[in-house]
Amino acid sequence: MAKMTPEELVEQLRAAFGTTLRSVVLYGSAAAGEHIPKRSDYNVLLLVEALSLDQLRAAAAVARAWGEAGNPPPMTLTMREWRASSDIFAMEYADILERHRILYGEDPFNGIRVDPKDLRLQLEHEAMGKLLKLRQGVLAAGGDGRRQADLLADSASTIMVIFRAVVRMEGGVPSKDNVAVSQAVAARAGFDPAPFERVVRHVRGEQAIAPAEAGSVIAGYLSGMEKLVEHLDRFAQ
Repeated sequence: MAKMTPEELVEQLRAAFGTTLRSVVLYGSAAAGEHIPKRSDYNVLLLVEALSLDQLRAAAAVARAWGEAGNPPPMTLTMREWRASSDIFAMEYADILERHRILYGEDPFNGIRVDPKDLRLQLEHEAMGKLLKLRQGVLAAGGDGRRQADLLADSASTIMVIFRAVVRMEGGVPSKDNVAVSQAVAARAGFDPAPFERVVRHVRGEQAIAPAEAGSVIAGYLSGMEKLVEHLDRFAQ
């Protein structure tokens, strides 16, 4: 199956949206030089002046081909929405501001900032929400070590966004290395970083988590997230 490159995506988006297209921005691990072939996907922010149903339909084939290449659909906002939403998507905006590369169009980041109060509120909500989803995943996986390992791998990207937000909230600058980020957050919240380091190395393809050990890794993973939620609750008081 042919893989669509980010540059090819830009050309097809220009054809679909015409003069309403303002910016196409690559963000996340690929923009930070952390893209892992066959593991990481390409996250793209798409900004347009206005957005109609006809335009979305015109871009649907592009998004479908992009998805078939293993990537999520572009996160699509109008310029007005982009300028007005840093308060409700504080974590995502903070991550994009720090790790991005403009593929096409104007620089959309001038004047965009994230209020620490907004970051803390969303962070507490997202950390608790992720803990609940992990528990649901464990219930669904049962004692199946392979499914547990898949659950850990699938959760890693979101967990790292949460961890980077924790470092920012407390006035730090998160490392580009996810192992170092895990260690920094574990030191702040008082949990063992080893299960998170193990998952990072698993996702990188450096040291796979065998089905037989997945249960012990996920136990430490859940314990760490529980302590992080407690830490964030104390931080808010």
